[in-house]
Amino acid sequence: MSLFAGGTPCWAPDGPAARGGVDVPSLVHGRLGADVVVVGAGLVGLSTAYHLAERRPSLDIAVVDAERPAAGASGRGTGLLGPRVGPPVDQAARRHGPAAARRMHQASVEAVRHAVDLCARLGVPCADGEQIVAARSRTGLASLARQAAAYRALNLDVPVLSAADIRQRVDVPYQAGLLHRHTATLDPAALTAALARACAAKGVRLYGGSPLREVRGGEGGEAGEGRMPELVFPHGTVRAPQAVLAVNAGVAGLGVPVGTVLGVEVHAVATGPLDPEARALLGAGGGPAVIDAVPLAPFFSLTEDGRLVVGGGTALLPDGAAPRRIAVLRTFAWNRLEQWLRTLHPALAGVEITHRWAGRIGVTADGLPVVGPVRGRAGVWYAGGCNGHGLAMSVAHGAYLSAALLGAADTPEPLPWHRSRAPRLPVSGVTRPVLRACLAWTDRTARRATWPELGPRR
Repeated sequence: MSLFAGGTPCWAPDGPAARGGVDVPSLVHGRLGADVVVVGAGLVGLSTAYHLAERRPSLDIAVVDAERPAAGASGRGTGLLGPRVGPPVDQAARRHGPAAARRMHQASVEAVRHAVDLCARLGVPCADGEQIVAARSRTGLASLARQAAAYRALNLDVPVLSAADIRQRVDVPYQAGLLHRHTATLDPAALTAALARACAAKGVRLYGGSPLREVRGGEGGEAGEGRMPELVFPHGTVRAPQAVLAVNAGVAGLGVPVGTVLGVEVHAVATGPLDPEARALLGAGGGPAVIDAVPLAPFFSLTEDGRLVVGGGTALLPDGAAPRRIAVLRTFAWNRLEQWLRTLHPALAGVEITHRWAGRIGVTADGLPVVGPVRGRAGVWYAGGCNGHGLAMSVAHGAYLSAALLGAADTPEPLPWHRSRAPRLPVSGVTRPVLRACLAWTDRTARRATWPELGPRR
């Protein structure tokens, strides 16, 4: 597959590591059974299976993927492991109240710790660091001010950084920022792969090449013999008392009432390993990841081997669009990220771009994920819609689901995203151009806020 036309991430998700170090899974053939069936071999699905097997080793668990482990969004992220779930903290406080907003932030911080600990247990390299949510435009600075006030009001330790504070960490002239300590960067495909290996070692059955076609059963009350969920795949079925649909925006068209989780395509590029001077300017190996406070604005981080990864920018609504048009828009999005990258510092003007890739995220109207039982479908659970903040939270969602499915006494108290459905959005027919127009407007806003030169240098 070509680096550019194929959109291969810099962690090469088509390599053996991304398959989890196990044989390519077999198809679902015939009528199969299990105690729990998980659809989706990404981070949420494999984390659910892993934590279930840890809690109750005797369970017969099957994981089924449309392709193979790490083939989807979990193998195509930018590797930022940071504390964010749902809307910004000031919006969370207004919508859900101060107590809930504080718990939401603390849960996301704990999710980062849990993911780092999991990486250590599974032997996945994970580079500790910091994340800075920064701004250089009026729009971004206003957003930072609201968030900083909310963090202070909630007594949360998220310091404000001045322009000088940021320049001490990374030589890019942002005007202000908020510092998240104890974050990390990692290869998301490697973590997904390690989870697949660990699941296989615990006796979890892995199946690939089997897209979910239909969810039968589970209607009405408790899941009994006649109502037990049965999942239909092209060449067979799996029947189980408990079914977890960790399929993100792939839930559309299955007739499962979880509201609207929209599939949106986002983009990233990566350079080859930078020379020592350029690495030092960006913080070297321990440099922070820098995320702009403006939605859809580009962000950047350094990988452990010294590559610069830039993500964000133009987001696309690919469903229903002609393949040729998607290819053109994809190239446009990648070119813009490359141009933006070169504005970060003169030392990056001639750096080689070696990788371009795209991936889909699940987006909800209120910015919150959906993690919980499907209403009216006994025994069926769903998880998805992390809105681009899913690396740490996907692992946490799996841990939560494993406890909830077993009715464990230590199941955490529900948070606002532990719910049965997201708000509904009209996404077909004449409304689809409206959604595309909204994405284009957000993109223009981000471009106005971030595209000009970053300002005078020392």
